[in-house]
Amino acid sequence: MDLKLEAQSTLPVDAGSATLVGRVWRSDKEGPSVVALRDGSLIDITGSEPTATDLINAYSPAATAHDADGEDLGPVEAIIANSAVNARDPALPWLIAPVDLSALKAAGVTFVDSMLERVIEERAEGDPQEAEAIRRLIKGAIGDDLAAIIPGSPEAARLKEALIERELWSQYLEVGIGPDAEVFTKAQPMSAVGTGAEIGLHPKSTWNNPEPEIVLILNASGTIVGATLGNDVNLRDFEGRSALLLSKAKDNNASCAIGPFIRLLDGNFGLDDIRNAELSLTVAGDDQFRLDGTSEMTRISRDIEDLADQTLNQNHQYPDGAALFTGTAFAPTKDRDTPGEGFTHKPGDLVTIASPKLGALNNRVTTSDKASPWQFGISALMRNLAQRGVL
Repeated sequence: MDLKLEAQSTLPVDAGSATLVGRVWRSDKEGPSVVALRDGSLIDITGSEPTATDLINAYSPAATAHDADGEDLGPVEAIIANSAVNARDPALPWLIAPVDLSALKAAGVTFVDSMLERVIEERAEGDPQEAEAIRRLIKGAIGDDLAAIIPGSPEAARLKEALIERELWSQYLEVGIGPDAEVFTKAQPMSAVGTGAEIGLHPKSTWNNPEPEIVLILNASGTIVGATLGNDVNLRDFEGRSALLLSKAKDNNASCAIGPFIRLLDGNFGLDDIRNAELSLTVAGDDQFRLDGTSEMTRISRDIEDLADQTLNQNHQYPDGAALFTGTAFAPTKDRDTPGEGFTHKPGDLVTIASPKLGALNNRVTTSDKASPWQFGISALMRNLAQRGVL
């Protein structure tokens, strides 16, 4: 199935008053450029902000995005349309992931629904045929009361004791309602793909799903300076067999999608807009299968500032900042083929993750070995910027 990207559906509903920044690939420069959206055009500000990391670590990222000198690359509509992998003119710029040197981190099991699905994966040992029976057992014993539990609270500690007595305790419940959040390395800096690109699944995976999430943009001090959308592509079978397979379940070629733009905090967009954000997920397959879902950030069990503090602090330091996936409430269980086996991706699926004030992230599913190889890393970026005379 082909991707088609349009500005109206890609940009936030209030794009005219939003401070949006990102990155594009420029074939004429043989490398990426940092861009800011101004009056309907994308302005290349690489001359003053060589990397996205430089921009997010500026004294005032929003003011810098508005004021930095740059080159007009043309209407954003044309560049968005050119970002679809199947309709790309290499002579024109196209959108890539809006982050570069930032650490790519992710918080896990921050929503009750996905937390319970992780427990189910663990007990099913990666076998989707066992999942439905275990789902009924777990929900029958625990219910949905976990949504009211504050992680790390005395009530959470008492619940833990009760679940241990019933032999229902899990490592996922530990990080879901315990004092310490799960924060792991999703992928390596520079490895994320942007909107319009293909996302990759390990070819040996037979049970997997998209994970639509809000991604916080943290500067070097751990302050939230913006937000964007992300797909923390997940292999349920790999992680279900063993939590020690997390890196293989999460960090595969093209398995981290971020975009379309970073929306920087300013007078029109603040932390409460992130806290109250709504997300939608659509998966459309060549087999006419369609999956739709919605979620609200108000259902998250840990506040976004708490997640930021647990990610970047005196013990965990990232001088280039971090892009932090905040977790997902989605764990699709709708049967696709065999009754009881739930959802799994097929090559060609189109995945759309959207939020009104952040826009839409669109990707097409393939396997990691068939997705575009990751060849442009940090050393290549430094050489390219040096050759362009912007370092």
